[in-house]
Amino acid sequence: MSKRQNSKYKLDRRMGENIWGRPKSPVNKRSYGPGQHGQRRAKKLSDYGTQLQAKQKLKGYYGNITERQFRKYYTDAARRPGDTGENMIGLLETRLDTVVYRAKFVPTPFAARQLVSHGHVKVNGRRVTIASYHVTEKDAIELSPKAREMALVLDAGKSAERDTPDFLEVVESKSVKLLRTPKLADVPYAVQMEPHLIVEFYSR
Repeated sequence: MSKRQNSKYKLDRRMGENIWGRPKSPVNKRSYGPGQHGQRRAKKLSDYGTQLQAKQKLKGYYGNITERQFRKYYTDAARRPGDTGENMIGLLETRLDTVVYRAKFVPTPFAARQLVSHGHVKVNGRRVTIASYHVTEKDAIELSPKAREMALVLDAGKSAERDTPDFLEVVESKSVKLLRTPKLADVPYAVQMEPHLIVEFYSR
């Protein structure tokens, strides 16, 4: 069970946005923050506060990524040639659990992490249980026969809630290949993400 399973929508209310674009989000009914002081008028954020909020929103979007892991993605992205923010998005989107989520095998990033950690996903015919496993363009990712029959997986595949992005090739809702590493403009975020603010935050 994901440790964030019961409180994930608190991020939506804290940010005041429907981060994953889900109809279940409490923001759809209550756009103010959680807690007894949630309806107070929001204070204008400083530059630091704006950068921190952008970081918390992107980090929270991908589920259970820790601050240490997220900082590592930034460091790796900064070492690579090109735009650091774009590189960071590319690294996050090529995580195994993210690819499973984008392929519509499951309804949420949290469920994707759980599916991988429980051994229901194979990469090039080999079972991989590490959600942060880096997927490359040559990798073939498929669900185990048991996973294909799960109600969660069957329902996610039929859902019209979101579409599969064009940087992935899905075959019969049971296997997927990464066609290219996506850029920010390729990723179907439900809300605006601002990786340039995250770069500013970490490079202070």
